[in-house]
Amino acid sequence: MRPPVLSLVALAALSVPAALPAAAPLLVPALKLNIINNGVTTTASGRIFIPVQRQDPAKGIEVGEVVKGTPRPFPDAAWNDWAPGKDGSNAFVGVNSIRIGPDGDLWVVDKGANGNGGGDPSLQPKIVRIDVKTRQIKRIYRLGAVATGNSFVNDLRFKGSTAYLTDAGQPGLIVLDLDSGAARRVLDGHPTTAAHRSWLSSGKPLVTPEGKEIVVNADQLELSPDAKWLYYQPASGPMSRIETRYLDDAALSPAELASHVEPFAATESTGGTAMAVDGTIYASDINHQRLLKIAPDGKISTILHDPRLIQMDAMWIDEQGYLWIPATQINRTAGLNRGVDAVKPPIVTYKLKLGVKPVHR
Repeated sequence: MRPPVLSLVALAALSVPAALPAAAPLLVPALKLNIINNGVTTTASGRIFIPVQRQDPAKGIEVGEVVKGTPRPFPDAAWNDWAPGKDGSNAFVGVNSIRIGPDGDLWVVDKGANGNGGGDPSLQPKIVRIDVKTRQIKRIYRLGAVATGNSFVNDLRFKGSTAYLTDAGQPGLIVLDLDSGAARRVLDGHPTTAAHRSWLSSGKPLVTPEGKEIVVNADQLELSPDAKWLYYQPASGPMSRIETRYLDDAALSPAELASHVEPFAATESTGGTAMAVDGTIYASDINHQRLLKIAPDGKISTILHDPRLIQMDAMWIDEQGYLWIPATQINRTAGLNRGVDAVKPPIVTYKLKLGVKPVHR
């Protein structure tokens, strides 16, 4: 993710999974870019799309389709032409995540600017649904009614006509009705959505140019293959879960809803996750540069360790059974590295053959 400055009491007995021998040869470079992509998603036919973390808000693209190794603005140049001072109603302002949804469309999470637009409605967070075949915008969901000045709308997953989103700034989840467009906040400020411990990368905390340590609230989320469970966590862990039937019940009070939250896995600093059809969650351990496997019972094991896996972010499982792993180097950007830009291009997205099938959520 493109993280904000935010704030989890460390739970006792959380342990780092033991590392297995390095398995670097298993990783295959899939993309080598001179821009920072903090995620990747692919269509069934093999088209590749990326969200881009512009280091200069007036230059570059926010969403790209990678064609013959080169990112091209998607759906067009106009949607990628926003700069400070411009209207952002029909442009990407601050894209954090994208994914091909169960419907085959590209869904873009645009966090906007200044939490909830900073007084400019055109800069409020939104979700943009795009037909990848026609490049036409099918719908825009405006989230200003459920965002705050601290919001950082982060990522989403789907269950039928409902989408679940994380807010990494104002800790909580958002439940969005895709038919009506109505949205509501749940688990707002709950201990499982709020970060109480440091977000560590490659052995050290991430720090702003002003010297403030960065920790990130509700970030990663996944839906079980049957959509019974929503798994979620602050970026610094641990992971919790709740049955979606309770999230869907708007009549429950905050206390009643919170009573259904369960601890799930003792994750630590994480960049991204991906869910397989067998219920396994793959997660990146950005502090130890490891790829982890979380079984349906919450037990964690290490798949591999590789020093090239620098600040792994939003991962993706394709139809051929490959896990795509963006090694973003975002931890080396000036905004997260005490004002010092130490990024060393290219930014590499790796593929790892797992032989598993994705969950279309």
